Amino acid sequence: MHTDCTGEKTARPGESEIVVIAETFRLLGDPTRLKILLECLDGAVSVGEIARRIDASQSLVSHHLRLLRAARLVKGTRQSKQVYYEADDHHIRHIVSDMVAHAAESEDTQ
Repeated sequence: MHTDCTGEKTARPGESEIVVIAETFRLLGDPTRLKILLECLDGAVSVGEIARRIDASQSLVSHHLRLLRAARLVKGTRQSKQVYYEADDHHIRHIVSDMVAHAAESEDTQ
């Protein structure tokens, strides 16, 4: 047992969960994938718009989105010929938002 961020006691993750968590952090270790996920936090956005915002090619963004979707970090919704991507759920939004806040705090203290 360990204590989570709310102070509640929770069971330690099993081996399969540890593998999933480690793979998730490995995927987010790539700056381009992290930029893509950050663009998907506030709502659905098209591949072309993501590419424009992060100054990358649509094919590169699509490749990374496939990996993020396979890891259940983003989900896509087709509307006509476009696919719009957003963070898969509130857990992903919290993880990334908390890490952004943490990084900002560590910059402030240096």
